[in-house]
Order: sequence, then structure tokens, then C-alpha cells
Amino acid sequence: MRSLWPRGGLWRHGDFLRLWTGETISQFGSQISQLAIPLTAILVLDATAFEVAALTTVEFLPFIIFTLPAGVWVDRMRRRPILIAGDVVRALLLGSIPIAYVLDALTLGQLFVVGFLFGICTVFFDVAYQSYLPSLVERNQIIEGNSKLEITRSAAQIGGPGLGGVLIQVFTAPYAVLLDAVSFAASALAIFRIRAVEETPPTVERSDGKKSSMWTELKEGLRFVLSNPNLRAQAGCTSTSNFFSSVSFSIILVYAVRELDLSPGLIGFVFSLGALGGLAAALTATRISSRFGIGPTTIVMAAFFGPTMILYAVAPSGNAAVPLLVTAQLIFGFTVVVYNIVQVSYRQAICPPRLQGRMNSVMRFIVWGTIPLGTLTGGALASWIGLRATIVVGAIGGGSAVLWIVFSPQRHLRDMPEPVDDELAAETGLEEAVPSLSA
Repeated sequence: MRSLWPRGGLWRHGDFLRLWTGETISQFGSQISQLAIPLTAILVLDATAFEVAALTTVEFLPFIIFTLPAGVWVDRMRRRPILIAGDVVRALLLGSIPIAYVLDALTLGQLFVVGFLFGICTVFFDVAYQSYLPSLVERNQIIEGNSKLEITRSAAQIGGPGLGGVLIQVFTAPYAVLLDAVSFAASALAIFRIRAVEETPPTVERSDGKKSSMWTELKEGLRFVLSNPNLRAQAGCTSTSNFFSSVSFSIILVYAVRELDLSPGLIGFVFSLGALGGLAAALTATRISSRFGIGPTTIVMAAFFGPTMILYAVAPSGNAAVPLLVTAQLIFGFTVVVYNIVQVSYRQAICPPRLQGRMNSVMRFIVWGTIPLGTLTGGALASWIGLRATIVVGAIGGGSAVLWIVFSPQRHLRDMPEPVDDELAAETGLEEAVPSLSA
């Protein structure tokens, strides 16, 4: 009998499938938690708009503090143990929320502490995760791997919020967090079962034979990214978009509950239905970038980031808001996912293996370091000018992100370039190794 399991590409790559399985389970749990934790603060602890925004700020603050040294440590260590440890600790942290709720001891202070420690674990997990994939699959499979992972993320965004909304209404928000804790434990088990032997990275030594310092290795990663005009443009575009989208999204749940008068179940339904755009993007990103080229695809996708947020701002109160919110989610999800797949695959493809951790940490520091600044700004603006006006500010600012790509050499880039020569990257910081561009 003919097998129904797909035969091509990574469908027959056992270790990638284990990684993918773990990420799938975790993503579904995380989508529930991303709705449940803020709603715990709003509905259980009666938090203000600024306090809810500050909660997101605290969770992303570690990306400013720890991301750069995390890249050096990741390049010095095997990545799989870091992934497993990150999942296990995050499971324990999230599990503390429903336990405290049962004991009638849950406070905003605990949510802030859990959010900060959770963010530290996420820093190390994300840097190790993006650095681990290129060592697990062949170079010509990187875009396929990232696309499959984005399919998981998009599918989770479709099913997770809807399930989360129902769980919150039936069991209350703190209990819904428990499912995310279980998902991280399951993810750790799946990654633990990966069979590929990962070699310990060689110790980097100076010319005098002594071990290289963290600062020296960190400077090499910074030089790699900042000396490449395409990576600079990518970092600028993404960080600008992340800042202004965080201004809007930091208060979006408060806006939905208190301004639009939507129930948790309906909010979950909106995010779930809107996530179909991300799923469509994950299924078509490879074809789109192959047809139109990396640069043009990036420009078109980034051009939609800001204007889409206007649909949130003009939504009426009550159930009539749902069509506009779903449309906004569909467009935003599609454009962001295509953009992410193309950009992440590009930087993974050109980076030498020994620099993957530092390259990813520098990029993550730049592009995610603006998120806590954006959430804090969003909370402050909401208290000053109101919820709708704050979303408009985020939309206008987000529209400027595309200019980084428009005025860079990346606008002409069509095909995925060859990897940068390792020695050339170390000696010149890529100043002479810019990928060739088509006319």
C-alpha cells in the first residue's frame, strides 16, 4: 500500500520532524498563554492599561540586557541542551501562576517576575533555536525548514487563541496558562529525542594561544551584522516595525475589552480567524520570493505593516468590530510571516556556522530590543491620549519601516546568495563580501 506520508524534502528528515513536533506543541500552548496572561492581569487583578503594557515590557526587557552575551555563549556551547533547558524552566515558571491562583496568592508582582525570568529563557532559546536549524538541515533546505516552522506558528495562531478564549471563559485565565506549561514540557521531550550528534564548538583562541574574551567574540558578531548593508537595512526595518507595532499591540487587549466591549471568547475567535493569513503566507512564501525576488518581496510585505493597524483604530464598538479586526489580522499576519521567512532564511544562509549564534543574537538584540520600548511607550500614550489614538500613532510610525529596505541595496536582491567566506567574514567584517545583486 502506498504511504500517505509526503516523500520529498524535510518530510523524511526524522530529526527535523522531532524539532518541528516540539515547536508545534509549544506554539499552540504559547498562543493560549499570550491571551491568558494579560487577561489574568485585566480580569483577575484589575490591571490598568499601563500595567498591562508594562507586563509585556518586562517580558521583553531581557532582549535588551541578555541577548548579546547569549549569542557568545550559544556559539561556545552545543545548542540542543540550551533548547531543552529553556523549555523546562519556562514550563516551571508558567506552572507557578495557576498554583498561586489556587492558593489565592497571585499578584501582579508575580506576573512581572515570571515574565522577566520567562523572557531570559526565551532569549537563550530563540538564539540557540535559530542557530540550531542550519546545522540540522542542508543549506538548500533552510527556507523549507523555516516555512514549515511558520506553518506551525500560523496554525497555532489559528487554533490557539480560539481555544484559549474558550478555556478562559470556562476555567478562568490562570488555569488556561497551565496548558502552556504542559506544552513546554512536551517540547523539551521532543527535542531531547533528536538523534543527530551535535559537536561541541571549538574554543576560539587569540593569536597568543589564550582563550578569546567574550567582548572580542561579541565584536566579531557585531561587525558581521553592521558591516553588511543588507543586514543593516533588515535590522532597521524590523526594529522600526516592532517598535511601532508594540505601541499598538501592547494595549490591544485592553482596547478590545474596554473600548470595543468584546468577550474573551470573541477576542480569541478574531485572532484565530485572522491567523489564516499567516498560514497562507507560510504555504506560499517560498513561491512568492522565488517569483519576485527577495528584495521586492520584502518591500511589498513591509509596506503593509503600518497601514493595516488603521483598521483596528476605526473599528466600531461591539460585534460590528469583528469584520474589520479579522481583515486587519489577515493582512498583517500574511505580510509579517512572508517577511519573516524571507529575512530569517537570508541571514541564516549567508552566515558561517561558527557565527550563527552571535549573528542571531545581534539581530535579535536590535529587532526585539525595541519591543519593550514600544510597549512602554504604548502604555504611556494610552494613559495620555487614549487607546484609539495610540493605535493610530503605531500605524503611522509602522508605515515608515519599509524605507530602510527601499533605500538599501537589498531592494535589488533577487536570489539567495552564497554563504560568506568564513575567513573573509572574520577579517573584514563583510565589508568586501556583500552578496551580488541583480540589476
